[in-house]
Amino acid sequence: MLNIHHLELFYYVARFGGIMEAVRNIPYGIQQPAVSGQILQLESDLGLKLFNRRPFELTPAGRELFEFIRPFFANVEIVGEKLRGGITQTIRMAAPAAVLRDHLPEVLQLVRKQFPKLKLILRDAHQPTVEAWLERQEIDFAVTVVEGRLASGLNSETLLDLPAVFLVTEKSRFSTSAEVLDALASGTVDGEGTTPEPLICLPPNEPLPRQFRELLANRGLEWPPSIEVNSLELIDIYVANGFGIGLTFFLPGTKNSPGVRCIPITEMPHLSIGAVWRGQPTALIESLLAALRARARLFSARKL
Repeated sequence: MLNIHHLELFYYVARFGGIMEAVRNIPYGIQQPAVSGQILQLESDLGLKLFNRRPFELTPAGRELFEFIRPFFANVEIVGEKLRGGITQTIRMAAPAAVLRDHLPEVLQLVRKQFPKLKLILRDAHQPTVEAWLERQEIDFAVTVVEGRLASGLNSETLLDLPAVFLVTEKSRFSTSAEVLDALASGTVDGEGTTPEPLICLPPNEPLPRQFRELLANRGLEWPPSIEVNSLELIDIYVANGFGIGLTFFLPGTKNSPGVRCIPITEMPHLSIGAVWRGQPTALIESLLAALRARARLFSARKL
């Protein structure tokens, strides 16, 4: 018979992509050698190798086992609370750091009035990471860019349509997106006729960089990013420090660093920011949606 604790440790290893990463995220103290030893014991009991160590990759048997045990370990805490009488309402949420910092605190204050013992698990992430987490039932709710058709079982509601923008320093010679694109076409974005000024943006699989590449391709242009970051805040910080031009979107209620200004990219469609969740909304999710709608109405009239 398989040891349930060994299966739990394997769940964390598979979920977080390695033994060291699992140790950092297991909600109780355990050392790396203990995890390694118990995973080896699990593989011995099964007579199978579950993952390759370097680089980390689940084997076919490891993927099959992870898919089998994931629903149980991902939801065991929530089920425990229900069995204890639903004393605490838990929700696992993901959103960009700027949303978590500037918008969700006030939204969640409203939700707490209805659910005073609300327990929150918050994750900083962008689309498409949040959609994958929702599909794997690792989170319950997300605020993210919504585009195209969602995976089966996922639902969404658009909250705001936001313009794409360039971030530049106050000293930048550019005033409009057309000037930036014209300079790129002539090879003079940096003002010297050599190579374009560095582009700072989110990873290429994110909606905004992908749509920007399409805009450039339609004009026969290329502008590969020189600095790739995983948060909107970092784009702002690196622009403020003179590393290049940032590609981002205007999020009302979020302030840029001193010396940084926004240039709307009028050649691009607006991005839809919305809420995404799995299945029928619970009472807690309905409360979140109502608070988010109110927050969105507050900012919908704000312009650049």
